[in-house]
Amino acid sequence: MIPADIPSELQSIAKEASRIHQSAMESAQGQFEQAKLWRLINLLLGVPAAALAAVAGGTGLAGNTSATPGVLALVAAAFGATLTTVNASRRMTQAQSSASAYLQLQTAARQFLTIDLPNMQRDEAREALQGLTNSRDELNKTADPPGRVAYWLAQRNIKKGGQSYDVDSAENGS
Repeated sequence: MIPADIPSELQSIAKEASRIHQSAMESAQGQFEQAKLWRLINLLLGVPAAALAAVAGGTGLAGNTSATPGVLALVAAAFGATLTTVNASRRMTQAQSSASAYLQLQTAARQFLTIDLPNMQRDEAREALQGLTNSRDELNKTADPPGRVAYWLAQRNIKKGGQSYDVDSAENGS
């Protein structure tokens, strides 16, 4: 994604900015996929916990003297305890927040590379690149790494063009 009008003395900076852009794109997509998985886990654990608790309560209030209400309540408690331990809701929110932050970095890197860099002096360009690097490093420190499934889904989405813009296809003659 390096524009053709980058002066030769800025090529190494352009390559590094392109790497940051690609890394941010892959990280954003991985975090979005991880957020979707955490949302699914939250639903898979939370809905049965609530439903089983309601059925156990209704069965118990109906005067059922069998062990059924107690068993249902225990199963509901197990789902609830697992949900609390996994903390899928917080993890989903964290992944979504990280994904958005990586998208901001991706946009900043792309704009630096395609709009600003061709007209910059080397020292000025190096300073701007350092800012992008610092942002990426800070995001990497705070973001939970996505799991294998989220990574696989992210790569698949990117390869299918999930991070492409129509304007980029038009410029490349596609």
